[in-house]
Amino acid sequence: MRSRTALNVVTPHENPSFIDDQGRYSVNDNDNSFNYPSSQSASPTTRSTEHELSSLDRDKALPERDTWGKGIECLLSCVALSVGLGNAWRFPFTALDNGGGAFLIPYLVVLFVVGRPIYYLEMIIGQFSGRGSVKVYDLCPAMRGVGVGQTFMIFLVGTYYEALCSLILNYFVQSFRNPLPWAYCKAEWNSNCIDSAIVKKSKTNLTELWQQKGLSDSNRTISSSELYFIKEVLKEKENIDDGIGAPNWQLVVGLFISWFCVFMVIIRGVKSSGKASYFLAIFPYVIMIVLLIRALTLPGSLDGILYFIKPQWNKILDPEVWYAAVSQCFFSLTVCFGAIIVYASYNKFDHNVYRDATIITGLDTFTSLLAGCTIFGIIGHLAHEIGTDDIGSVVKGGAGLAFISYPEAIAKFQSLPQIFSVLFFLMLFILGIGSNIGIVSCKVAAIKDNFPNVKQWQCALGIAVLSFCIGLTYVTPGGQFLLTLVDYYGVAMMSLFLGICELYVMGWVYGVNRLCKDVEFMIGRKVGLYWRMCWSVVTPVIMTVILIYFLSTYAPLTYNNKTYSNGMYVFGWIITSIGVLQIPIWLFVAVIRDPGTTWRDKFFNAFKPKHDWGPRDPVRRQEYKKEINEDAKLNEGLDCWSKIKRNMFG
Repeated sequence: MRSRTALNVVTPHENPSFIDDQGRYSVNDNDNSFNYPSSQSASPTTRSTEHELSSLDRDKALPERDTWGKGIECLLSCVALSVGLGNAWRFPFTALDNGGGAFLIPYLVVLFVVGRPIYYLEMIIGQFSGRGSVKVYDLCPAMRGVGVGQTFMIFLVGTYYEALCSLILNYFVQSFRNPLPWAYCKAEWNSNCIDSAIVKKSKTNLTELWQQKGLSDSNRTISSSELYFIKEVLKEKENIDDGIGAPNWQLVVGLFISWFCVFMVIIRGVKSSGKASYFLAIFPYVIMIVLLIRALTLPGSLDGILYFIKPQWNKILDPEVWYAAVSQCFFSLTVCFGAIIVYASYNKFDHNVYRDATIITGLDTFTSLLAGCTIFGIIGHLAHEIGTDDIGSVVKGGAGLAFISYPEAIAKFQSLPQIFSVLFFLMLFILGIGSNIGIVSCKVAAIKDNFPNVKQWQCALGIAVLSFCIGLTYVTPGGQFLLTLVDYYGVAMMSLFLGICELYVMGWVYGVNRLCKDVEFMIGRKVGLYWRMCWSVVTPVIMTVILIYFLSTYAPLTYNNKTYSNGMYVFGWIITSIGVLQIPIWLFVAVIRDPGTTWRDKFFNAFKPKHDWGPRDPVRRQEYKKEINEDAKLNEGLDCWSKIKRNMFG
């Protein structure tokens, strides 16, 4: 790559009159040209620069974009986004369901070849272009549907994420009561209810409770924590054949408070969310460390932690474990959702994005391990209290772990269980808010990139109100049926497909070699073979295999062993189709819009970057184009295999 000084341009440091009072190049929107000092006062160097920059007329400066107040705000905001419920909630129960330590080795391997490469890739492309998750596909207009589909997908995530936060907030408030409301049975619940607060070393323990899960409620013993969640919090229905019911007013209040918190943080964009990131990213670690210290002082906790870190080698080759590891890594880091691209787009052009990506992915893994040790320490203590060595069967896995098993374990603490409960649910609530701020920011960026005249607070308010209204369906007696359906068809299935499309577009349409040139131009850092191989081959191939495995093992979705009606399955596939069909729709739009003279030209041009693709600053963009044009000459005359080798190895 040539030096950035190769273009004979007077920099702001050499001639301060080139910049406005905010340190930006001044651009006249009427004639799309730069405003320079008059020729009478301009130096010879300036006059020659004016002539050379006449080619910038077509490179009009893009609309102003906010930037982080400090570089660390991007780092902390990404931490708050990626380190969320996926670490403190999903990781422990995924590890529990997949053999504890048997899950850690596949997870760490997958993190190295899938998680880190995608995270770094998205941070690079977001910072380099200064564009959001939809506008970033100016690099390949034909595939803009990937960004649109991801925005639709993350909108769905946002609608139910705060519904989960409303449940967490409900438990947080109830945690101040003495005794804890889920610790003891109520007469109206069930005649087979057993108090969660009672430590009973007998054959009637929690292991048997979960083994009886397949029985009907009238034939099995149920803990008070499970009945409290079902009957008091969710007021859950047996099925939704006759509708989902009316919203629970307590959860509606929690939903409103959750969305109000998100709205107030993002009302001024990165100026306000960047400041909030200091608290959202750091405070949960304070609580988590306190919980870990408390867990380590409990009898039997070390047995639980040992179960968590000790591999069960017979499960290492189980494809289910590897699939779970990929899914966990995918959702924990929040990659291929567009949010990372958006956050990185607010960075300064030469920000050290490599350092941030390394810190965030490492911290995300550390947090998962920290949460795992804390939770398995509690589970180990619970196993000690009920007198069993089978730690894996002590508590219920799945989503119920946060709202049934954790409260179950906390209720058995003999001293001040309220403190433990308050800290735990406060931590979950802060993690949930921090993640949803990034989710909403992604949607705001998609709107403002295409409609720059819309104000930040208007976007934030519109999204919050619409999402709140949709979220009301999740806080009804049948809400968990809907939430599970939307999560499966609207997120789990769609994210894999769109993520794979993103990887192939970045790696082979735009090209790994050009991506590496962009990195070198942006931060002056050469890209190593590890990143090249992951972006071009390893990561997309692994993701493709996972999608094939996912589809080959597909079975109709159930909730609590209950199947949905055919109409609900159709609704689920419609949600998936809306996201996936964005790709052919926007491909057609890109071909129609292209100014080419023949349909063949239109089609192939739609897969090439737009004219204004590159850095947001027109001067940098012009220099970048010169370097790219020189690099493109090296591809001339190469056969197909040589081009593939050059794309992979440089």
